[in-house]
Amino acid sequence: MGFKCGIVGLPNVGKSTLFNALTQTAAAQAANYPFCTIEPNVGDVAVPDERLEKLAAIAGSKEIIPTRLTFVDIAGLVRGASRGEGLGNQFLANIRECDAIAHVVRCFEDGDITHVEGKVSPVDDIETIETELMLADLDSLEKRVQPLEKKAKTGDKEAKEAVDLMNRCLTLLRDGKPARQVQLSAEERRPFELLGLLSSKPVLYVCNVEEASADKGNSFSELVKKRAAEEGAVAVVVSAKIESEIAILPAEEQTEYLEAVGLDEPGLNRVIRAGYALLHLVTYFTVGPKEARAWTIEKGTKGPQAAGVIHTDFEKGYIRAETIAYDDYIANKGEAGAREAGKFRLEGKDYVVADGDVLHFRFAT
Repeated sequence: MGFKCGIVGLPNVGKSTLFNALTQTAAAQAANYPFCTIEPNVGDVAVPDERLEKLAAIAGSKEIIPTRLTFVDIAGLVRGASRGEGLGNQFLANIRECDAIAHVVRCFEDGDITHVEGKVSPVDDIETIETELMLADLDSLEKRVQPLEKKAKTGDKEAKEAVDLMNRCLTLLRDGKPARQVQLSAEERRPFELLGLLSSKPVLYVCNVEEASADKGNSFSELVKKRAAEEGAVAVVVSAKIESEIAILPAEEQTEYLEAVGLDEPGLNRVIRAGYALLHLVTYFTVGPKEARAWTIEKGTKGPQAAGVIHTDFEKGYIRAETIAYDDYIANKGEAGAREAGKFRLEGKDYVVADGDVLHFRFAT
C-alpha cells in the first residue's frame, strides 16, 4: 500500500495543474475559473525509490514493481463550504476518504489568474480552509455527542469513553484548534480515527510558487513554512508550472531540464517524502529473479502485519521472516553474499520491520 492524499485548496491555486503534473495525465481539467474540477480525479503514481532498481540489478529481477501512492484532486473549496456553499458537502465528504491532506497554497503573484478572495495571502487561505473543516467537525460532533451523553448516564462504559473523547475534541474546535491536536492514548487512536473528523487529517502544505522561486521558495512560502512549524505540519515548495512542463518531457530529457531550472529532482519526490514522513511510513522490499517489489507499511509494524500487506494468508500463517538490511544486501551483492557475511537473520513475530529491509516470509498454509 501507499497512501491516499487529497489535494485541496481554494479555487485557482494550482491544484489541478499540480495533480496533472504529479500523475502525468490530463485527467483533471486545469482552467482559470472556480470548480473546474467537479468530480474528484484519482491518480496512482509510482513512488520513486532508487534502492529498488539497485536491488533488482543485483538479483537480476525481470520486473520492478514500485509501491504506489494515490492522489485525489478534490474540487476547490470556498468560504461557507461547511454550510454547503459552492461544492461544500461534496468537498468535505471526499476529504474523509483520504489519509492525509495536501493543501495547495498559492504563493505567487499573477494578475492574469484571479484569486477567489481578491488578494494573495497564503496564511489567510490556510485559515479559510482550516476554519471550514473545523466548522464541519463541530457541527458533526455536536449532533452525535448528545444521544451518547444520555447513554453514558446509564453507566455504559463505551459511551462514557466516546463522550469523553468527543468532548475533548469539541473543546479544541470551539477554541479554534483542529482536532488533530487532541492528546490521545494508544487505546484511543482507533476510536478517534472512527470519528472521521476532517480536521484530524495530517496536513502537508504544498507552496505553489512561480518558476524563479522553485528552488528556494519566496516570502509567501516562508510564511507558510512558519505556520507549518508552529502547528507541527510539513511544508514543501513546488512550482506546479515547472512540474507540468517536466511531466510532458521524455525521461531522458527531464534531468537536463531540472538542471537548467536549478533543481535536482522533481517536486513529486519531495511531496512523496514529506507525505511519508507525515504519515510515519517506511518501505520494505521483496527481491527475486522474477521481480523486485516495494511495499509500504507504517513505522513500527511487526513482521506478521508487514506480511499481511502482501496477503492475509501470510499474516495468519506467519512463522518468521528471512531478513537482510538494505545496506547489507548491497554491500554483499545479494542474498548469498549476505548469508556468507553473517548478515542474514531469521526474525520472529515481535520483530519490527525496518525501512529498507529485504524480506522473505515463511508461513504455514
